[in-house]
Amino acid sequence: MLRIISTTLHETLRPDTSKAYFLNTQCSTKLSIFVMASIELVKHVLGDSCQSDRQARGMLEQALLSETDPLTFFAIYLNIDENEIYRRAANWCGLAFSETVPAHVPANPEIARIDSIADIRSLRVKLFDRDVLFTSAGFNALVRIRDQILLQPELGGRICLVPPRAIRRGLVERSAPLLLEQARTRLARQWPFASAHLELDRLTRGVFAISLVLLVFLAALAPLVVQPVLVPFLAFILLLPALLRFGAAFSSMIATKVPFDPPVEDVDLPIYTILIPLRDEANMIPQLVGAMSRLDYPIEKLDIKFVVESRSEKTLAAIKPFLKDTRFELIEVPDQAPRTKPKALNYALPMARGQFIVIYDAEDIPEPNQLRDAVARFYSQPGLDCLQAELVIDNSDENWLSALFSAEYSGLFGLILPALSRWKLPLPLGGTSNHFRLQSLLEVGGWDAFNVTEDADLGIRLSRLRYRTGTFASRTYEEAPISLSVWLAQRTRWMKGWMQTFIVHNRHPLVFLHDIGWRNFLIFQAFVGGMIISAPLHSVFATVLGIRIIMGLNTGIFPNDIWSFMLIGILVIGYGSAVLVSVLGLRRIGLSRLGYYQLLLPVYWILNSVAAIIALFELLTRPYYWAKTKHGITRYARGKWL
Repeated sequence: MLRIISTTLHETLRPDTSKAYFLNTQCSTKLSIFVMASIELVKHVLGDSCQSDRQARGMLEQALLSETDPLTFFAIYLNIDENEIYRRAANWCGLAFSETVPAHVPANPEIARIDSIADIRSLRVKLFDRDVLFTSAGFNALVRIRDQILLQPELGGRICLVPPRAIRRGLVERSAPLLLEQARTRLARQWPFASAHLELDRLTRGVFAISLVLLVFLAALAPLVVQPVLVPFLAFILLLPALLRFGAAFSSMIATKVPFDPPVEDVDLPIYTILIPLRDEANMIPQLVGAMSRLDYPIEKLDIKFVVESRSEKTLAAIKPFLKDTRFELIEVPDQAPRTKPKALNYALPMARGQFIVIYDAEDIPEPNQLRDAVARFYSQPGLDCLQAELVIDNSDENWLSALFSAEYSGLFGLILPALSRWKLPLPLGGTSNHFRLQSLLEVGGWDAFNVTEDADLGIRLSRLRYRTGTFASRTYEEAPISLSVWLAQRTRWMKGWMQTFIVHNRHPLVFLHDIGWRNFLIFQAFVGGMIISAPLHSVFATVLGIRIIMGLNTGIFPNDIWSFMLIGILVIGYGSAVLVSVLGLRRIGLSRLGYYQLLLPVYWILNSVAAIIALFELLTRPYYWAKTKHGITRYARGKWL
């Protein structure tokens, strides 16, 4: 329709066009009137920026060819405040104008489905004794409204024009209880077997905790008693993750190049929603806005939403000055348990206007072309539902902790996850730079509001429900923790979330096995279970074996039986696979110089063991507590690699 009008505009306003041409049929006459009214609206809205019909036609054609509503297009590219654009449009139509929908006024949002809230353009409000329709009608609708008002002038007193963001804000204010309930229970209603809220009862958590402690205790006994039973059992548990890492490492060496994804022209790019959950991160807003502003994507097709907890007053205040930019929108999440990132994302999900959606964290700096690359991949692979971008640490050199963290990320996101994707295995997502088809995300129930590593859980659920997940090489730069306290709080939350995910999906093992198949079932146990168990078991193995060696040196009785050598072999293979993946990952991103930090890997795994112990305690005492990672503490300049 937009392209038809654009073509008609071109023909209508040519100097040699005869008016008789438009009288041939009633249809062409009506269209001609509509086109001329459109030109009048453009001139009225643009004011001094537009001096002639020809200039108005050119500007309108640009807007229409971009497949964007002209009012939004003008606000963005002519740098006119959106409120002023709609004020002038209301004046031309003979309508009242308001920058907001009055708060605390009874309204009927008429929402049949909460997920359709992003498409609603009007609110019916009771003001005194009169029903008033607040609307953010688009350009074409306003031309038709003007025609109706000329025939029925009394309509002008019953319609009030407001900017689109004001309508959405009014809808959110009046639908907050429904949105909040949906955010908390969406998954539980849709897929009860996958909800941590329903599956993590006290008994289940207790059984898991006892089992994990017993397993660690057996690991401590393995070098001493019942070796023919315990050593092979523990070898199976520890060697599976190691073999997975070796497989990913060798696969990366022989992997063929990914087929080229044809670039998508600007006119064919869809609206892309970006959700940015924030809490107590006012200091990160300028950097974050800068990162979003550098995205190479048509501005009019960006739907960037800051999703902020209502109690984060400083963060809310820091964002508001940037809301004059029509790309940005603020969604304030009511303060109610669970106070988690996934609950905030679920709350904002119904307001997403894009065909695709991505999640970024406060410290994220994505490569400018990431959205374009994602669209190209989605378009070239119609069966793909989710894409994980590569996360790269850009303060790797800051200290030993950031160096080891960077090596861990480079191996996971550069080698292991791409290998899992190539092998079509379950892929636990990272917490950021997950790109989705919006429809697929809604179909699988969004995020689990009660899981503190919602990313890993969602990746497994996508696999269970037979949705396809892939990776792509576009990078998002992140900040590594540089203090032990920050690292430990973050790692404890991750460990607790992996425990939640492991328990929830294994709660009904036969159903899980039926959903995911034998191969994927075993890989899940090895990968997710391995992330929980590997570090504690390796730490116990290393400690007990070290004690035995020391005792042997003192007594002359050195451990030389086959079981002791098997234990040493398990340790070597475990550490060796982790070192190999990390070194290859570092080399891949040009940071081979950090490889010598892998000598500290045993210390790093001991710290992981400490995090696992704390996580197990929190799983029993406060399973849904979200330990917020503090960002913006690095002393290094961010985004230096772009």
